[in-house]
Amino acid sequence: MSSSVNPRGTAYTDRRNGTAGAKPRLPSSRATARERPSSSGDIEPDDSASNAPQRPNPSYRANGYSRNTTERQTSRVQSQLTTRESLHVRTKSPVKKYAVNGDDVDTRRPRSEEYGLLSSPVPATIPIPKTEKTNLPPWKPQASLIPHTTAPLASRICLPPLASLLPEPLQPPSLKQLTPHDQEAAILDDLLYVLMGFEGQYIRYDESYNPSVEKERLDGPSFSILPGLDPSLRDLTNSVLKMATYYSAIEAFVEVQSREEFGAINHALCASIRKLLKDYLILIAQLENQLITNDSFSLHVLHLHTLPTNHMMFQVYTLAQEIVKKNAPREDDPDESVDGFNVDDIIMQLKQDGELVPGGMSKTTCKGGNVLRLLTDRLAYMCGDPAARTLLQTLLRDASRPYMTMLNEWLHHGGIKDPHAEFLIKEQKSIRREKLEEDYTDEYWEKRYTIRDPDVPPQLEAVKEKVLLAGKYLNVVRECGGVDISTEVHDVPKSFDDPRFLENINNAYSHANSSLLSLLLTTHALPARLQSMKHYFFLDHSDFFTYFLDLSASELKKPFRIVNVSKLQSLLDLVLRQPGSIAAQDPFKEDVKVQMNDVGLTKFLMGVVNVRGIDQDESTDNAAEKYRTPATHASSTEEDNNMTGFEALEFKFSVPFPLSLVISSKTVLRYQILFRYLLSMRHLENLLLNSWEDHNKVLSWTHRSKGDRRLEMFKRRAWTLRSRMLVFVQQFTYYCTAEVIEPNWQRLMAKVNGHDKNNDRGPGPPPKVSRTVDELMEDHVDFLDTCLKECMLMNSKLLRLHSKLTGVCTLFATQTHRQTRDLFPADSTLVNTPAANKHIALHYAHHHHQHPPNPSTTTTNTTTKVVPSTSTTPTLPTNLTTHDPTKLSAMDDWLGKYEYSFNHHLRILLHALDYYAATETVALGRL
Repeated sequence: MSSSVNPRGTAYTDRRNGTAGAKPRLPSSRATARERPSSSGDIEPDDSASNAPQRPNPSYRANGYSRNTTERQTSRVQSQLTTRESLHVRTKSPVKKYAVNGDDVDTRRPRSEEYGLLSSPVPATIPIPKTEKTNLPPWKPQASLIPHTTAPLASRICLPPLASLLPEPLQPPSLKQLTPHDQEAAILDDLLYVLMGFEGQYIRYDESYNPSVEKERLDGPSFSILPGLDPSLRDLTNSVLKMATYYSAIEAFVEVQSREEFGAINHALCASIRKLLKDYLILIAQLENQLITNDSFSLHVLHLHTLPTNHMMFQVYTLAQEIVKKNAPREDDPDESVDGFNVDDIIMQLKQDGELVPGGMSKTTCKGGNVLRLLTDRLAYMCGDPAARTLLQTLLRDASRPYMTMLNEWLHHGGIKDPHAEFLIKEQKSIRREKLEEDYTDEYWEKRYTIRDPDVPPQLEAVKEKVLLAGKYLNVVRECGGVDISTEVHDVPKSFDDPRFLENINNAYSHANSSLLSLLLTTHALPARLQSMKHYFFLDHSDFFTYFLDLSASELKKPFRIVNVSKLQSLLDLVLRQPGSIAAQDPFKEDVKVQMNDVGLTKFLMGVVNVRGIDQDESTDNAAEKYRTPATHASSTEEDNNMTGFEALEFKFSVPFPLSLVISSKTVLRYQILFRYLLSMRHLENLLLNSWEDHNKVLSWTHRSKGDRRLEMFKRRAWTLRSRMLVFVQQFTYYCTAEVIEPNWQRLMAKVNGHDKNNDRGPGPPPKVSRTVDELMEDHVDFLDTCLKECMLMNSKLLRLHSKLTGVCTLFATQTHRQTRDLFPADSTLVNTPAANKHIALHYAHHHHQHPPNPSTTTTNTTTKVVPSTSTTPTLPTNLTTHDPTKLSAMDDWLGKYEYSFNHHLRILLHALDYYAATETVALGRL
């Protein structure tokens, strides 16, 4: 388009600001200087808001005279003054009228005669009958101001009245009364107004078009030509009128999309379209200049001049219509809306964000990345059209500038400045760091920043994960004071077509990743923190923990609900500060706390792996139901209520920010599961070792009965079963610690410490790293998940079998003292002997919470015997001092149940291990 000066700029400004008021436009100034009268005057109506300039009376055009005779003999508008209260219009060179027989007449020459449009001479004067003048209806359209909108450049002048509402006396003469030349001149004059969005005298809006309806304005008006026009002129006129429809629709689109709720991307697009519309209006001004100065200017010439612009306007119009369709409300769910808003969307947005962003309640709003996607798709579709490609590239470049500003802020400062929710990264402002320090969860990392997948521009589709991670990394560093957000970013791409676009994203990603890795590994000592957690949760170098169990054994034997946690915490603090222990030099020992879990480990893990009831294949074991121990029938509720402190004990580890992103609550939970499992195995091993001590020290087990071989066979069976149980527990503990946890731990630390070697390069720029913080977090979680899986804690079948085996072992070890007591009356050679009575008295006093008698110590050879004082010897029950032959049979049946249960479940476990080692977890084959 040309950029020459607009000669009708003043008149156009008057029309855009509504000074024309009514649809009849100001008289045209398209007359030569020699036709203008020499005198001039100023007219200032009293009520300028309601006395807008009017069209000439059509009665002046009697006898087929051209309408240019009167309309083009007016003066141009020189100045205007617009206020909120009134509109004042001053004109120069008013139409001079002379009185002829008491009437006003116009003495100017018609312009059509000058251009030779009329073959017949034009009379100098046109009398107007007084009766017609007095009978003219009053035509006083008023211009008013409309309320403000959120679009800052939107017009505030009300719409002018339709031309169809003009009084009959003001209607122009019929086109049938004009010659083809006169018709062309009249249509040319009308087209210049219609192309600027106004109705003409012969070209008007279609009857179905209502300019007060926003949807119809966005679709563009359809025009109709008054009847009587030559067919050839009508075809050319209809071709040009398409551009008028495009202009009006684009102008309405720019006004609507400039509202606040449509976002910065739409605002930038509208600003770019405004530049195109400015060039378009300059073209209209140049066409008017040609009409005034060039006698050969015709409708065909105008059509040729507007063809390139028509194509350009069509491309913009098509793009605008696609965006408008995206903004259109859905019509398939009217029952779910209230005044155009979706209630479910509002509630969901309030739950997630805690606030409603502008435009967030609308059903569908095409903004942000969606607009850029439409532009990109349209550009790809029109790539074969050079003019359309250039136009769409310009629009895309201008519209993407606000988006690139947000992208650079996110990549280089870790912040989001997105007041209209357009950016591809969504921020949950309700998740803050202050809440994270109280309950460090994964929400800060996984849910605070997420990707709006439907709103991602095509240019960022392949790198959206990098964009997300780069900003997240830098945001964490910024939270710790490592990024100066006050500094401005320079020399960065401003649009998508910049050749440095992808390079900028990759460089920002590498910088953010290396900065956060350095912060975690060096500043906050992540490897040392992980090593500390290994000591406490995996019982590595756990001399302090053995001492802690010895000190707290009396407290941990109680039911977990009455355990004094404060006492346990004091004992732990005492043990951790014990000189010589590995924990004494640990800088993180203050972060370890004691707590009790009210859910059993097996029940909790069953809930984790979503187990429902008992497998069907276990119904085949009904034949051996009588041999099963009571532990296999206990309900989960009873198990939880009967838990001791040993089973409910766990450690809580406090982790500061930003280490809490790597050592989150979910990872700490995995540490706690492994700790409770290892602690249960350690406690079971101690119980079996206590049984071993009883079997090797208590008289009833060490005394050899010469008269009853069944009794000696029972003892050997009990020793063998206890030994097998102890080996089973020790082998499982060794497997979990030495063959599962330790190798996987070494692999994890090799991955973590690999960055330290790369970073030890002295001063200079940070090295390029091949691993990311997310990979480090994934490696940490994978390490814990692998340990849980290889320790059989994530398989419901193996977990149940292991739980039954450990339950049998625990019950056997805890009932050893009972069998020790029952062996005395079962042995006829030992019952009611002084040595037996002494042991029974000590055992009876200990288990009935009585003070044992004061012993008198005597030494025989190398054996030290404790003889209770006869004065304080308690009265022993007769069932313990009298031989009972039935005791041996009862104990034999008791031992048989434990042997069968242990052997049965161990055999099933071994078969299951072989199966899962071949199908799922190869590491299980080492068992």
